[in-house]
Amino acid sequence: MAESKEFIEDNSSSRPPRRRTPAFWKYVAVAAILISIPLFKAKLHFPSRCPHHEHRPTRFTYPGESITWEQCGDLKGRPLECSSIDVPMDQFSAANSGNKTFNIPLIRLRGKNATQNLFTNPGGPGGSGIEFMYRRGEQLHTIIGEGFHLLSFDPRGVNSSTPQATCYPDADTRRLRSGFRGSRVIEDSIEAYSWSQNFVKACVDTMGEHALYLNTPQTAADMNSILDAVGQDAMVYWGFSYGTLLGQTYATMFPDRSERVIIDGVANQFEWYEALMDTEMFEDTENVWEGFFEECIKAGENCTLSSLAASKDSLKAKLFSFTEKLKESPLSVYVNNTIYGTLDYETIMYRAIFPALYKPASWYELTDRLAKMFEGNATEAFLSYGLEGPWNIAGDSTDFITYNDGYSGASYWPQDRESALDILIPFMNQSLFGPAEYGGYYKKQQWRVPRTHTYVPHNGVKTAHPLLILSTTYDPVCPLLSARSANAAFEGSQIIEVQGYGHCSLAIPSTCLAKHVKEFLYNGTVPDSHAQCEVDGPYFIKPEADGKVKARKHFDDPEEQKIHLAQLELARDWEW
Repeated sequence: MAESKEFIEDNSSSRPPRRRTPAFWKYVAVAAILISIPLFKAKLHFPSRCPHHEHRPTRFTYPGESITWEQCGDLKGRPLECSSIDVPMDQFSAANSGNKTFNIPLIRLRGKNATQNLFTNPGGPGGSGIEFMYRRGEQLHTIIGEGFHLLSFDPRGVNSSTPQATCYPDADTRRLRSGFRGSRVIEDSIEAYSWSQNFVKACVDTMGEHALYLNTPQTAADMNSILDAVGQDAMVYWGFSYGTLLGQTYATMFPDRSERVIIDGVANQFEWYEALMDTEMFEDTENVWEGFFEECIKAGENCTLSSLAASKDSLKAKLFSFTEKLKESPLSVYVNNTIYGTLDYETIMYRAIFPALYKPASWYELTDRLAKMFEGNATEAFLSYGLEGPWNIAGDSTDFITYNDGYSGASYWPQDRESALDILIPFMNQSLFGPAEYGGYYKKQQWRVPRTHTYVPHNGVKTAHPLLILSTTYDPVCPLLSARSANAAFEGSQIIEVQGYGHCSLAIPSTCLAKHVKEFLYNGTVPDSHAQCEVDGPYFIKPEADGKVKARKHFDDPEEQKIHLAQLELARDWEW
């Protein structure tokens, strides 16, 4: 391992690196309601410098690195540093690239005793690592400790990477042309099919040649470019949701550099790259749905809905009956002359309940709002779910990466609507929440960007060190079944299962899980067999009036208590 690096002030007169404004987006997971298939920005502005860090140089380099960093804010007094690198448009062909590039923004929170960088990817595709660091880097750093620099980035085409992946030339065109109905499988098929034919043409026209190289294998190669820029040989990585696909792709393509790779909330890479759709995706969705009701009844007064029924089955039946009525009679909500609208079935099921299955920390608020709806007061639910969709990402990187990776377009799909519908109906019927994924498949069917990568996933991959695979028992979109697929693909890898509900291990607190992660990162420890960890505390907890997180379990070790609180904060704000 390299020696710890101190910063060196860069006094050169060259043009400073381009600045990037981080962005806020929600629920980058394995889904994008109504308009995108898989896995999930209003801008937030962060300070580029902090007054109490004026003694630090504003631009600096480190021994062994080939890039210049600059201050870009802080996390509770700990400075953040930002940089960027240019990567070839096509990492695998200099002739294709010419002088064309993608610019990849980087952000880092330094560890006090660190000698290596731990790369992270929050999910997507389309999730911003820059935003993720600003929002939750502090908590993630608490879990991993001071032995690693926490480094994240916006992948090619994503967020503040340039060029940004987009199918619209400007914001006005997006506002005017992006809306279509696509949640009712049969009724909306004509509109979704027709709209998608124009959308895919616009994607090609807007992005031009760069569109060909927006895919996961290219991003995996970009990670090597980042490694080289920071002077590091071995990949140390923690990827969530779609980030597990990136992690599996990297480990398969570059096994000799894969020294410490964690994949958390695992998607099946064989389904992603070599199937029309991920048939495993909804394997446990209904199990989480059932668990929601079971935990509500168990919580008693801490779950407001529990007062409406004596059992989970009767409560489920009541909620189902209520939402079914919304199909014919949506609730009208008026707040003032600028805020009003309706709450319909799709809004409650796909914007409110389905995203909550990812994030058990939101269950208390969800049940409270639903209980008020039962009583005739839908205002809070409308303000929370009716004004904005839960999957907000700048640009269209989700579409480009998803469809460029997998079996998309006329080479794989029949091109008429009826034949596509015959394929889609059985898939949608796998889950009550299947229609949340519906509209995007017509885009995949009609996709016009040719598939340029040659990546093929396979079993029996021997990496420099075995992978660590993390999963909950019941993940609504990345089931334990998919984690087992990765376990079979990578020699010596092992699964650690958090015995609970939610998307990715960070959705629920478990200090047992945190210990396994640290043992793996620092010592390379992989369990001898499939390991299990308990969840620390109940699912339904009434939030504190001051909004602060309160411990759900007492630990004698102050460090464990600190990690527990960090996990609770991550779970509460786990918006990928």
